[in-house]
Amino acid sequence: MVRKLVQVAQKVGVSEATVSRVLNGKPGVSDSTRQAVLTALDVLGYERPTHLKGVRARLVGVVLPELQNPIFPALAEVAGGALVQLGFTPVLCTRSAGGLTEAEYVTMLLDQQVSGVIFCGGLSAEESASLKERGMPVVLLNAAIDHTGFPQVSTDDAAAVQQAYAHLSSLGHTRIGLMVGPADHTPSRRKAAAFAKLAERGSAGKGGHPVGHALFSFEGGQAVAGELLETGITALICGSDILALGAVRAARRQGLSVPEDFSVVGYDDSAFMNYTDPPLTTLRQPIESMSRAAVTLLANQISGTNPTPKELLHEPELVVRLSTAPAPAGK
Repeated sequence: MVRKLVQVAQKVGVSEATVSRVLNGKPGVSDSTRQAVLTALDVLGYERPTHLKGVRARLVGVVLPELQNPIFPALAEVAGGALVQLGFTPVLCTRSAGGLTEAEYVTMLLDQQVSGVIFCGGLSAEESASLKERGMPVVLLNAAIDHTGFPQVSTDDAAAVQQAYAHLSSLGHTRIGLMVGPADHTPSRRKAAAFAKLAERGSAGKGGHPVGHALFSFEGGQAVAGELLETGITALICGSDILALGAVRAARRQGLSVPEDFSVVGYDDSAFMNYTDPPLTTLRQPIESMSRAAVTLLANQISGTNPTPKELLHEPELVVRLSTAPAPAGK
């Protein structure tokens, strides 16, 4: 019993005495805190007291495109914790090959009568229209394609590319490449547009700043980075940490040393990037602030406060480690 009190109190961010009052049906606890405690019981797998079993937790869907990229579980973890603190129960849905489609997840969530949905990374136009028609509260977190009508929370991709480019330029690199995801992926398209503007003002001349599009995987990064290396670049800005690690492998396969011969910048600052070989210079996405902003926007919609469907852009942070170094002499 003591352990349950401690764990629930830590999950919600209240005292053990407050949890005890909720479990024993005592007064002096706000409705929102009471609901948050009940939700935490469900999430942690504890059985509710008999007199509280009829109180149903409010459900919120959190839809992820995949789990292989560490950024998505990280976003879901923070968002899930913030939802619990507000008295919601997160329902995690992960799209995968051979699994449920986005449309099937949307149908399932609607059948479960969820209070709202947070989509990390994407939402098709068809499903977007369906949810809007039903009046479902929705927030898009780092949306993969452009949408209208729903609030969005994103990292400022243009600022990220500008920071990476300025860092590499300060190290003397003039032949800098960019490797991002598919051309129809909105964050990748935004990075490419920002990179093109920087390249126009660069000193490498025409063709000195090539752009490659890859699948978001280690193998995809390795393949496309290998092609970009043939153009003579000495540095590469990547659209994810996983792509960057693939680029490091591609450079080594061509007999190059990172960072002495070839500098690599990642994007996300996902778990363990400080322990790779070499530790990865990368753009850190502000996961905590972004996830909490998405939850706040959703909670406002659920409570009847409909925000103007604008995009909240969060500033990334350049984290310099050992995968970047001065441009090699003569290049």
